[in-house]
Amino acid sequence: GRGVPQSDHLAVQWFRKAAEQGNAGGQIGLGWMYAQGRGVPQNYVYARMWLNIVSSEDESFNEEMTPSQIEKAKELARACIRKQYKGCEV
Repeated sequence: GRGVPQSDHLAVQWFRKAAEQGNAGGQIGLGWMYAQGRGVPQNYVYARMWLNIVSSEDESFNEEMTPSQIEKAKELARACIRKQYKGCEV
């Protein structure tokens, strides 16, 4: 084949770099990596946080999350925006 072997861990690193620079594609990619547990432990709160940054109307994973988890993701998204996308997964 061509290119390099697929690496979810490496993909997460690149998505995170892009996300932290405010790149919507990186934020969406990182959100979906968290949702699927690819390259990172599955975490719907972080997944929803990154997707909420791109679209406050996002309702992904509603069925998998409790209302308190959904609200936590929204709070984290607001805080992440205030921090200019740096250190959001703490």
